[in-house]
Amino acid sequence: MDFAAVWDYLTDGANWSGSQGMGAYLVQQLLLTVTSVLAAAAIGLPVACWLGHIGRGGALAVNISNVGRAVPTFAVLVLLSLGPLGVSELGPYGRAGLATLVALVLFALPPIVTNAYVGLREVDREIVDAATGMGMRGDQLFRRVELPLALPLMVTGLRLAVVQVWATATIAALVAGPGLGNVVTEGFASSNTPQVIAGALVIAVVAVVLELLMAWVEKAAAPIPGATRGAAARPETPTPTTYL
Repeated sequence: MDFAAVWDYLTDGANWSGSQGMGAYLVQQLLLTVTSVLAAAAIGLPVACWLGHIGRGGALAVNISNVGRAVPTFAVLVLLSLGPLGVSELGPYGRAGLATLVALVLFALPPIVTNAYVGLREVDREIVDAATGMGMRGDQLFRRVELPLALPLMVTGLRLAVVQVWATATIAALVAGPGLGNVVTEGFASSNTPQVIAGALVIAVVAVVLELLMAWVEKAAAPIPGATRGAAARPETPTPTTYL
């Protein structure tokens, strides 16, 4: 592997400028990732939180959302790209931007819905009962007790969605869509190995940065110091007033 050639490609400003440069593709993929996750969160979080709060219908919602795991995102993207969504431009998202967004939103829903619902249901029932005994009901119980304790697991779902969507967004290039996948596919088409490696490195580095950023957000979301990732926080001696 010629690392010098890869470095030269990455440090050449001409490769980053223009509408077909790595800079434009990077912005497209970041926009795709952020927009897809925000849209999936706007759709999935209210439903999952409500079902987790009332404790009914959650299993059905989780199973429906998990259907997206069984359907390959690339197959959905190909089907969408064959219609009107695949030929139109969508502002900064580029060609087939809307088709790519729809496919990525469907891909982002399962971890968001599952983690939010499980997070609400794993809140210590003793704490919930104690808060109920103190007079909390409905929305107040959800906002002041259940949501703060479930938040770390909910952020875990968002973290998984962000990293997975970022990595998966590269396949949009296979249907002439937006994103950094174009750098890799163009490199393969022209037998330009340094370009292929450079594109893959940028994708990998940004994925690591997003993972670290979301891990920091997840840690900050813990309601008490030392709360572990991916689990509802439970102090050794539950004291309901601690969470009010």
